[in-house]
Amino acid sequence: MGMSGRGGWWRGKSTPAKVETYTRWSFHTFPFVEVAAFALPAFGYVPAPVNWILFLLVSAHAALGAVTASLTLDWTRGRRPLPVRLLWALGTATVVIAVVNLVLALHGPRGTDNGAAAGTVFVGVLSFGISTLALAVRETRRMVYGVLGAALGAGAVAVLAGVPAPGAAVTAGAVVLAAGFFTFASAFSVWMLNAVYELDEARETRARLAVAEERLRFGRDLHDVMGRNLAVVALKSELAVQLARRGRPEAVEQMIEVQRIARETQREVREVVRGYREADLRTELAGAQGVLTAAGIDCEVSGPVTGLPAEIQSALGWVVREATTNVLRHGDAGRCAVSLRVAEGRVTLTVENDGAPGSGTGTGSSTDTSTDPGIAGPGRGSGLAGLRERLREVDGVLRAGPAGTDLFRLTAEVPLPPDSVPEQAPAPEQAPAPASEPGGSPRPVPHPVSEVTP
Repeated sequence: MGMSGRGGWWRGKSTPAKVETYTRWSFHTFPFVEVAAFALPAFGYVPAPVNWILFLLVSAHAALGAVTASLTLDWTRGRRPLPVRLLWALGTATVVIAVVNLVLALHGPRGTDNGAAAGTVFVGVLSFGISTLALAVRETRRMVYGVLGAALGAGAVAVLAGVPAPGAAVTAGAVVLAAGFFTFASAFSVWMLNAVYELDEARETRARLAVAEERLRFGRDLHDVMGRNLAVVALKSELAVQLARRGRPEAVEQMIEVQRIARETQREVREVVRGYREADLRTELAGAQGVLTAAGIDCEVSGPVTGLPAEIQSALGWVVREATTNVLRHGDAGRCAVSLRVAEGRVTLTVENDGAPGSGTGTGSSTDTSTDPGIAGPGRGSGLAGLRERLREVDGVLRAGPAGTDLFRLTAEVPLPPDSVPEQAPAPEQAPAPASEPGGSPRPVPHPVSEVTP
């Protein structure tokens, strides 16, 4: 079932967006709790029409609190200014409605239990109002002062309304407990939401820094190869020009030398690019683990990685590198498993991650003509097309597709020559850490895993 199916809107969200949705709807349930816990019971405590007045007042307060909480939550994320007017309106309404409820319950028509109504409604309105107002406060100390001040005010108002001193003290204590609990819950929810967003931004920054660092390394390698040769070409070309102007036959020899250097440079560039793209499989697996771990993604690597022919290691190393790049760049993966298995004369490399939003309940058995928006790309050097071409050279096949809820699996299978006996390699954590650049371009090999971490 795709993104448009049941639950697709949820699977399509990033982890921070899911936490925000959960937090926001948690605040949206508070009005229903307030009405159900404090307004509806009034019908059993207070006779008409006072019970209806209490119900309407508490319902209006709950609705105002829901709107204020939603807008204030946007303010905590920096999306809108602080809704000062709504906060003042909610604070005023909280005090007025609480006092009116208390007065109506104590001095209105006699009912079955006006005292119970006074306590529950009064405490409930104050507690929910204070917890919503606390969203606009960043300092914990001020929140505590606000709860204690509300409790003292509630006790004083209760005494002025005719409640005996012991009852007023109980009311103040109830406000401390209820308002303190809801205020803590609100503050903790906002803190957790902000922490999740900050962690997600930090992970993205680390991944971008790792890619940028590898780009700089490759640029330095290319500069080291090209710099000297281009300088020699420039000097010899200038010398050939001067000799040609004088009609000297040595100009031809100089241009022949320039041609030789150009061909040598071309060969050296090919070697740089080839070495940059065809790394050892064990090194690529260690690099994938190091880079994904640095990006905050749990990565497990298992299986024998030595004893394979060089051409098979090169092809599978490319698969690891491309898959690693796309785990970093696409989806919202928290776990990635890379396994290498040898059975029945074939070696199978599987890369599976849980960052494929809306992947549904596929089986992962799609043929090698499957595509994924985050992987597919034209040309030999990028995307599934490039992987298929490389695997085709060693008679291998590629499969890619959904493998369950939020899972994406990429599998490469290559037949082994009869004399190949893979062995289990040492733990890859100490191996160098190559990885991939965005867009399918690979990254250089010669640096250890520890250097990948920004």
